[in-house]
Amino acid sequence: MAVVEELIRLENDNSLSFGNYLMDTKKKIIDFEVDGDLYKVKTYNKITKLEKNGILLYESVPGTAVHNFTMDEKSVSFSVTGENTSQITMELEPEKEYKIFIENVQVGKVKASLAGKVTFSIDFTSGEQKVKIEKI
Repeated sequence: MAVVEELIRLENDNSLSFGNYLMDTKKKIIDFEVDGDLYKVKTYNKITKLEKNGILLYESVPGTAVHNFTMDEKSVSFSVTGENTSQITMELEPEKEYKIFIENVQVGKVKASLAGKVTFSIDFTSGEQKVKIEKI
């Protein structure tokens, strides 16, 4: 899976793709509009971050490339790639429980913090990973 050279784009299926972990210097795009919502992406080799209307949706350390990111009130899904291992933080609904699936295998259950943060790690030694997070 390739990085997103334009940093963020809307796919034909209305999902978002964003992130370029190959850049040495930080770049960002602000006010990327989709259906009246404003997205901001900041990305380079150390971090990839996506916000919607000023609220964090996704952050990875170090940076990643995310494809086909979709999110609704019950689930989040996307494909992600990077180098080595990345820690991913998502802001979801506070104090709710979620199941995390990587490559269709449930890898855990986690309760979001008071701020709604959920954090997990992904190892990219086998390449691109498909992630799905479902609210219980």
